[in-house]
Amino acid sequence: MKAAILAGIAVAASTALAGAQTQQQTPQPTQTQQPSQTQTAAAHPAQNGIAFGGRKCHGPINVASDSFEGDMQTKVGTYLGNVIVIQAECRLRAEKVVAEATTGNDLNRLTAIGNVVFDSSTGTAVGDNGVYDLGPKTITLTGKVVLTKGKDVMRGTHLVVDMDTGLAHLTAKGMQGGRVQSVIVPKHQNGAEPPKPKPGTGN
Repeated sequence: MKAAILAGIAVAASTALAGAQTQQQTPQPTQTQQPSQTQTAAAHPAQNGIAFGGRKCHGPINVASDSFEGDMQTKVGTYLGNVIVIQAECRLRAEKVVAEATTGNDLNRLTAIGNVVFDSSTGTAVGDNGVYDLGPKTITLTGKVVLTKGKDVMRGTHLVVDMDTGLAHLTAKGMQGGRVQSVIVPKHQNGAEPPKPKPGTGN
């Protein structure tokens, strides 16, 4: 019974929090159209790492798992077994997810443990463990981290994704060589035709 009550509190709190975040981020009209941070990141992937996610992880949070354990005193709920967390176009999967209401009654942190996979409409990131902070809207993955976008792949040990800007910051401390490993496939090798030579150039 206590678990059911806590689950209801968690769902209600997450829905209210997500609704408040959505209202706060309603775009305001501007006099001149400037490129957004997300557009800038997508245009310059080499400068900021792989652009990832963007403003697509907002709204109610739905959680499914094999079982749930709740503690009314600590306001901590634990989802166990094939856990799937869905928020708009974003999906988090793990063996175990701990939901914490660290401020008042608002759900503001999800800690994922074991074979963590984070999917968005623009890419996939996997790691051993992860933390989804709903306040700053960041996803942090640790362990053997692999970030994939299309056929481009990056490997490291610590990934932080800002879900508002879509920017992903990857480091490789503790990995052999201590350097991020990347495989970037040129567009003409990713299904697009290579550029045709201009007439008269001899190329």
